[in-house]
Amino acid sequence: MIRINQLKLSAWHEKGAVEKQAARLLRVPPDRIEGCFIVRRSLDARKKDAIRYIYTVDVRLSGGEKAERKAAARLKDPNLTYMTPVSYRAPESGTEDPGGRIVVVGSGPAGLFCTYMLAKQGYRPLLLERGAPVEERVEDVEAFWRTGVLKPESNVQFGEGGAGTFSDGKLNTAVKDENGRIRKVLETFAEHGAPEDILYLSKPHIGTDRLRGVVRAMRDSITALGGEVRFHACLTDIRIEDGRIRGIVINGTEERTIGLLVLAIGHSARDTFAMLWERGLGMR
Repeated sequence: MIRINQLKLSAWHEKGAVEKQAARLLRVPPDRIEGCFIVRRSLDARKKDAIRYIYTVDVRLSGGEKAERKAAARLKDPNLTYMTPVSYRAPESGTEDPGGRIVVVGSGPAGLFCTYMLAKQGYRPLLLERGAPVEERVEDVEAFWRTGVLKPESNVQFGEGGAGTFSDGKLNTAVKDENGRIRKVLETFAEHGAPEDILYLSKPHIGTDRLRGVVRAMRDSITALGGEVRFHACLTDIRIEDGRIRGIVINGTEERTIGLLVLAIGHSARDTFAMLWERGLGMR
């Protein structure tokens, strides 16, 4: 691929203008472009009489890698570079038997994606969420805003999707995406109903209303892949034997033997942090 940075077009450019401008910058006929993929798009409105979009695009030329390398070297433009696309690859599954079911606690972004990736690899994980499913949670939050009556386990902090479900679905991060993880997250959101422009907007967001549907769709994918999602299921204790976690207690009464435990509990589960401290479990 050839990456083109600083591809500039009028904010009112026509459809197909990106591909035409890419061909012009690469000095090749348009029919030599086999693929043109928008990586990023931002709006430059510093000059009110010349508002424009600035793109970063990846271009695939006919002739393959050799032709792309040759074109990039010939032009000697710092904004045109040959690059190898990076796509996220999940770690290969191990061979050791976990000795029981993998349990993920917390259905915010970390827990939701952890459960989803485990389910895709055939582990049939169990996701526990102390709060409510998103559709019930929305009703509880709206009732709180109207009446001031708070449900301790179903509110802006607790429930399916985590606190971000009510923050307009902003997807900004300053983390560099050297391994394609961020791209994988955005692609997964898009596959579950988010607008495709989140794949290239400089400050992407899904929007609160649409994010709720995306979260529900990811839950459906987890269950379709053999996983299980339980709501109103709070982790209240951990059973440790021979230095290993062997079991958990849900809602103070239900005991389960498990294989592995993943904690994705966010910052508001103070009671859970207190329990971990009491059990002598260090956190790094």
